[in-house]
Amino acid sequence: MTTPADAAGPPAGRSLRQTVLDRGYLRLLLLCVLLGVPIALACFFFVGLQHQLQHWVWTALPEAAGYDRPPWWWPLPALLLAGLLLAPVVTRMPGGGGHLPVDGLGGAPVGPRALPGAVLAALATLPLGVVLGPEAPLMAVGSGLALLAVSRTARPGPAARAVLATAGSTAAISTILGGPVVAAVLLIEGAGLGGTRMVALLLPCLLASAAGALVFTGFGDWTGLRIGALALPGVPPPAGPDAADFLWGLPVAALIGALITLGRALGRRTVSWTRRRTAVRTVLCAVFVGVCLSAYALVTGRSPAEAALSGQAALADLAARPHTWPVGALVALVVCKGLAWGVALGALRGGPVFPAVLLGTATALACSGLPGFGTAPALALGIAAAGAAVTGLPLASAVLAVLLTGKDAHGQMPLIVTASVVSFLVAQLVRRPPPPEEAAR
Repeated sequence: MTTPADAAGPPAGRSLRQTVLDRGYLRLLLLCVLLGVPIALACFFFVGLQHQLQHWVWTALPEAAGYDRPPWWWPLPALLLAGLLLAPVVTRMPGGGGHLPVDGLGGAPVGPRALPGAVLAALATLPLGVVLGPEAPLMAVGSGLALLAVSRTARPGPAARAVLATAGSTAAISTILGGPVVAAVLLIEGAGLGGTRMVALLLPCLLASAAGALVFTGFGDWTGLRIGALALPGVPPPAGPDAADFLWGLPVAALIGALITLGRALGRRTVSWTRRRTAVRTVLCAVFVGVCLSAYALVTGRSPAEAALSGQAALADLAARPHTWPVGALVALVVCKGLAWGVALGALRGGPVFPAVLLGTATALACSGLPGFGTAPALALGIAAAGAAVTGLPLASAVLAVLLTGKDAHGQMPLIVTASVVSFLVAQLVRRPPPPEEAAR
């Protein structure tokens, strides 16, 4: 009888029909559906709790203290506390609180032993204003719970464990990336697989992510909890790109690719700096993030919450009301949040994608006043260019931009795809190869 491991890793020359109709592979598909529901439930309450904590820190607590919005100094004690909470997790708990965000979206699957540290690091720091997203901790929860479940009931082989962990991660990440389509495209592009093996891995992840998206939708309506999925309730009026949009848009996409890549380079330098005296320097990096957020508030006179956190709320506000943001505020957001994001990539824990998308969008909208450069094209290309630069996945980034901009994306697709490719190429050109010790890590 064929095992799940055999189904997950078909021998060379095996046809697609033989693989997908194999009894072991069909059992693997059923297992992924069954795992997708409880994993999505766990992720739902994880993200819901994070959002509630974030609301308490940045809205309820300032109002209780008599402020209509967080004062400029608010990020300083919040980020100091985040650093103090994170330092022992990074230095003493298994897994070090999860992978470093500078290494990319998800890293290797997180096993059950490292799962508590990843969850604790996310819940203890992200609501306090760390400029990272929830996507990497969610992927850790998905893979860790999937491996924990199968370790209690069976002993799957290495190939089946890899498929189950990836399916669990995809079920988790799809719920905040607009559904299973973006997650599936991300998997196709990022896995580096082809032919039968690609489809054999894709199908379980599609089923698990679809089940996860269904659970998130139903529980959101039932409980009333907000989960903070990446979404743009309002976007500028649609306008098809013209020659001027391409004339300005492609250099802006190149600029976004360079800025995001420089931010990741700052993160790699931070990694090297924090290797010694890790606990103390982790706290110092968190404090630096707080200083950057306070500097944004002081320079612009606006709320530091706009530069803090993952940037989902600020991105939605930018998309719905782009003309209420002065160019100076957008530039200050890119500089201050960009510096904070770069340092956070190398010392703190979370996901790199959501803040990068906000930085790219802010950069593009700051340039949208150029002659003939429209707001709607700037928004679309900013999302795509930033996503391509931070993930290295231009196709998945273009799909994400199309889904976020909704019905307005049809006319923007040529610009979206071109900007995604330009940003990806510039990022590859600007990026320096990691040192040998980091490449081997």
